[in-house]
Amino acid sequence: MKTRFAIGPRETATLNTSGLREHFLIENIFAAGEIELTYTHYDRMIVGGAQPAGTALSLPCPESLKADFFLERRELGALNVGGAGTVTVDGTVYELGNQDCLYVGMGAQEVAFASRDAANPAKFYLLSAPAHHAYPTTLRTQAEATPVEMGATETANRRTIYKYIYAEGIQSCQAVMGLTQLQPGSVWNTMPSHTHDRRMEAYLYFNLPEGQRVLHMLGEPTETRPLWVSNEQAILSPPWSIHTGCGTSAYAFIWGMAGENREYTDMDAVPLDALR
Repeated sequence: MKTRFAIGPRETATLNTSGLREHFLIENIFAAGEIELTYTHYDRMIVGGAQPAGTALSLPCPESLKADFFLERRELGALNVGGAGTVTVDGTVYELGNQDCLYVGMGAQEVAFASRDAANPAKFYLLSAPAHHAYPTTLRTQAEATPVEMGATETANRRTIYKYIYAEGIQSCQAVMGLTQLQPGSVWNTMPSHTHDRRMEAYLYFNLPEGQRVLHMLGEPTETRPLWVSNEQAILSPPWSIHTGCGTSAYAFIWGMAGENREYTDMDAVPLDALR
């Protein structure tokens, strides 16, 4: 498991492109037959991916967690962006199709990921946050995720938001997780932008066509910085940073948060004319 340390806005303002990518971009989320994990000191979230091939992959417990098993003091969200697959939690098998989400509560000891078809593997995007209470393991399909339409074609940000783990949905200690799909012809996400000082956020960009990119913007509203992001790469967003982007085509992204407040609307909006 790799580690990313937290840095503040003053340090971030001095970084060049390679420094920004080193601190905020996770380039490798999915690898065939492997589980990739990155531990960030922003709210101690773990970001990762599991792409099972011919055999199931068991969720490991890295030595650095100082725990007997991964979810001894943690909770986990797994959202599938690949082919059909299963997640087995302490002997119970959960079927996940594309864009279905499973929440696994604190205390689950054995978690394994598998693909139904190795030629079309499942890709489970993983977010884990510290937990203090055991909530039940719960599956929520995309059809159950209460889609919300936002934005407009005129402003190139018409999008559908699917909420999975949040205050009115799957219950958790502090993890929040959902998915946004941009409509054809729309390219802007999370616009107008915002910050939320009480929680950090991570984005996974996916369904980005071959050769296309997203220009993700981070930093303080008056000191923004850009990063070019490829398909199935993730961005870490500190609580003090905006998190918005514009793609060269339509795409989707998974948003996940951890911190003090699970309310989806807990954010501090930044007017467009305040951005620099």
